[in-house]
Amino acid sequence: MLQQHSLSEQSRFSKLFANLQIGKTLRQAGISKSFGLSSLAIFQIVFSLVFEGKNWFRLLESDRAADLPGKDVIYRFLNQASFAWRRFLQALSLRNVRHFESLISTQRVRVFIIDDSVLSRNRSKKAELLARVFDHSTGKFTKGYTMLTLGWSDGFSFAPLDFVMLSSAKITNRLCEMASNLSKRSHGYKRRLEAFSRKPDAVVALLERALRAGFTADYVLMDSWFTQAPLLRELAAKGLPVIGMVKEMKQRYLVHGKRMTLREVFQSLPASNAKDIKGSLIVHTACGLQVKLVFVRNRNKKREWLAILSTDVTLDAAEIVRIYGMRWSIETFFKVTKSYLKLGTEFQGRSFDGLISHTTIVFSRYLAMEYERRQSSDDRTLGGLFFLFADEVRDLDYQTALQQLMSLFLEMSQAKTKKNTTAIFCQLQEWISGLPSYIKGLFGDLSCES
Repeated sequence: MLQQHSLSEQSRFSKLFANLQIGKTLRQAGISKSFGLSSLAIFQIVFSLVFEGKNWFRLLESDRAADLPGKDVIYRFLNQASFAWRRFLQALSLRNVRHFESLISTQRVRVFIIDDSVLSRNRSKKAELLARVFDHSTGKFTKGYTMLTLGWSDGFSFAPLDFVMLSSAKITNRLCEMASNLSKRSHGYKRRLEAFSRKPDAVVALLERALRAGFTADYVLMDSWFTQAPLLRELAAKGLPVIGMVKEMKQRYLVHGKRMTLREVFQSLPASNAKDIKGSLIVHTACGLQVKLVFVRNRNKKREWLAILSTDVTLDAAEIVRIYGMRWSIETFFKVTKSYLKLGTEFQGRSFDGLISHTTIVFSRYLAMEYERRQSSDDRTLGGLFFLFADEVRDLDYQTALQQLMSLFLEMSQAKTKKNTTAIFCQLQEWISGLPSYIKGLFGDLSCES
């Protein structure tokens, strides 16, 4: 598939596809063709485009054009509404996650991570379900979609499990409506109905599907846009502890029978000379849910602080900060998929099915790279002797987690300005450095320079 690279690199990719059982997973998800090239062959063509440094049109103009299918074959494959792309992604992610879990201790913390990112389509006019969506990083509305993503992490590897491509629940914000000639029994029709969901409802649905598929985690991590009392109560009822950032808004907390704002809770804490964590307190939300609030000092502005909420009140304050630091892996994921794996830019068709299928293929690229990164950097993958004597992969330390929180605070303090991505770039560089050399060689400028 990659003709300009060495045969050894091509064999590595073939072996990778065999190890991840891509062909079998496609068949189990009902992604198959009745004639012509197989679905696996077409999937490999689209999968390898980013590693060849070409888009589909440039590839058709190259010397390989005679050996490639026509452009309509690719677009029919991507725009097929009957393919169960969610089933494919979950099966592929589950295979990766189980492999990662075989390399770590059973006592190691595993987390689900929820976050959203905007896929901008400012130049589009007739893309299906195109809407005006709010971008939290810029503080402005833009044309496009909101990609709500659920991921899994053990502090070293990140695996995207599922996503919902949201349009807008408000008809006034939708610029285009869904196609009217779809079968209501198709997977594509059901994905379109999901696009009208509210974010809290979509979060619950994502987690329920992940649990049914066989994924497990100790905590759910989310940022301040999702850490709201109704969602916390619903997840707590399902036995899912939550750790999330909270902003100072109108919500009140019950402390010894008194209703207090977040700032008043902080001011009620006893004076502390602690360098980083200013204090913690167990309180109740307005709906009666018991939570633990941890306040972290800003090193650059002594009067400023961050607040982290945990529904597991038995955790130590430092442990809450350390676990929440694992949420940054999803920021690295968004940066890699958008900047290097061509999420949202490689194919920009009008069909909503094409958007779903290509996003799934981009997520598959990341899963493959993460699998190879773990294989090359974890001694336990080398055999039984190393499994017995090698140390477990290094966990996220408290100091690193705290630095990431400080960077997040600086980002939050600059409202409605360009997003501060310094911390994301640093973690991105660390992720890139762990990739196998044969994958880094496929990219011309795989670095974290902005």
